[in-house]
Amino acid sequence: MVRSNGIALESIMGMECMKTSKVIAGFKGITNTVSRVNIMADPDILSWVDEGELLLTTAYSFKQDGVETQKNFIKQCSDKGLAGIAIKIYPYLKSLPQEIIDLADQLHFPIIELDYSVPFTDIMTPVFKEIFNKQASLLERLERIHDELMEVILKGEGIEEIGDVIHKNVKNPIYIKMDFLNYSITKPQMIEEGIKKALLNNIASFYKKSGNNINQKQFDKHQQYINGKYIHRMVMPIIVKDRVYGHIFTWAIDTPLGGFDLSVLEIASTTIALEILKQLSIKEVENRYRSEFLEDLISLDEGRREKAIDRGHYFKLNNDRQYVMAVIDIDDSYSSLKQMDVDFNAVEQNIINTVYNIQEIMDKLSLEGFIATKTNGIYILLSFDQEIFSVYNTLKVFGDQLQHTMEKKLRNADFKIGLGRSYRGLMQVRNSYTDATNAIKTTDMLKNNKIAFFEDLGVYKILCQDGLKEELENFYQVTLQKLDQYDSKKSTDLIKTLEVYFECNGNFKKMSKMMFTHYNTILYRLQRIQEVTGLYLENPHHRLNLEIALKIKKLMQLS
Repeated sequence: MVRSNGIALESIMGMECMKTSKVIAGFKGITNTVSRVNIMADPDILSWVDEGELLLTTAYSFKQDGVETQKNFIKQCSDKGLAGIAIKIYPYLKSLPQEIIDLADQLHFPIIELDYSVPFTDIMTPVFKEIFNKQASLLERLERIHDELMEVILKGEGIEEIGDVIHKNVKNPIYIKMDFLNYSITKPQMIEEGIKKALLNNIASFYKKSGNNINQKQFDKHQQYINGKYIHRMVMPIIVKDRVYGHIFTWAIDTPLGGFDLSVLEIASTTIALEILKQLSIKEVENRYRSEFLEDLISLDEGRREKAIDRGHYFKLNNDRQYVMAVIDIDDSYSSLKQMDVDFNAVEQNIINTVYNIQEIMDKLSLEGFIATKTNGIYILLSFDQEIFSVYNTLKVFGDQLQHTMEKKLRNADFKIGLGRSYRGLMQVRNSYTDATNAIKTTDMLKNNKIAFFEDLGVYKILCQDGLKEELENFYQVTLQKLDQYDSKKSTDLIKTLEVYFECNGNFKKMSKMMFTHYNTILYRLQRIQEVTGLYLENPHHRLNLEIALKIKKLMQLS
């Protein structure tokens, strides 16, 4: 939208220089804003005019052209966004054709009949002077608004108060919608419910119309059909580091919207962007301190852990409470975007929004703790007064909502969530962290392949222990390795058959159906498994060893 600060056409019609002129068509456009005045000395003038101009001309060219050419000219003037056209009709024509008048009325494009005796310069000079005075006045007002917004920032106030300043000057309902921290405000706060609902639906349609609108960086001004009538709407993007963080919406409900309102929205958008930048900087510092503290707390070095415990009170962490670590592991290909500088701001904003949503979940469930982010994931330290069994169901709800939030916010990223056991005291947080990371290793083996609670892992709680790695490998070698090698050498599916055997609880008919294999073939394969391994499925001890060996094999493939 071209800046259209100026004066209304109806105000110009009230000036001394226009007292012998009159509007003969397009009366509904009389409130159009005139930002400049131009003279048509060339039929190709439309190549050089701008939105908001008032065009002065004579009917000489109209006399030469046919009606269709004249109509096309008027339509082009309207499409260009001219404020109107003022024509000296006499002595070239007695009047404009009725078709031209009807078209101008239809387009709400004002046509003014000028007095032939009044020179164009007698119109241009006073109109330019009036526009200059009006723009100078607007600049003073905008400077005051800028100062007012800066005062809001310097006082340490936030976006809520910025919204008050916008509403006071635009004099229409406004809505600030920001994906950053899922923040939104409505001004005035008390607004008639029917109108509020209609405006919120209009915002939803803006984002729904095109998936790209949420990242639209261009100012948008269009008429919207709201509650049975057409209303102008302005949408100003809020941009930080070349990334759209939200939009400011306003509608011409109470007063018309013009260039002054556009300028107010521009200043407000820049001010909000500064506030967002400030909050981003604060959060970055906070996250760095939290991450450093957590790294010390989960360190293998007991000295580092003791130093972290000494700093625990800064984070309102009591050494006598129960603690649970939740770890969200984000796929390396996603986190590496930051290191490759590929759409860095998009990654950063998604992580920030996700952390904010996680905090909302914690607040909703009355869970205490804090969140820290690293390049490859998000760490959550939860704190409890009670023993873990009394809050286990709450943790389950937290896990479900955590997974839902991650799927929504990080659509293009693969992630895994692990929750460790509860331990008393900050010195034991490392143990919960180890549990959580071990739980993540098992997610691909569980039905829910996104989240795992260490307490729910059953025998995996033992198999995942780092200190057992060598022993587990030895166990696998003496139980299942021969069968694995046999499959590779003979291109058979004996390992797969053994897995299905345990899935079907030894039911041969179910195995045959699941593997699309004849019953006798299943019997033959099971016999071959026993011959290769030297372990027999009828023997409970052997059967348990084979089942555990399969689990160890899967864990080895993940490590």
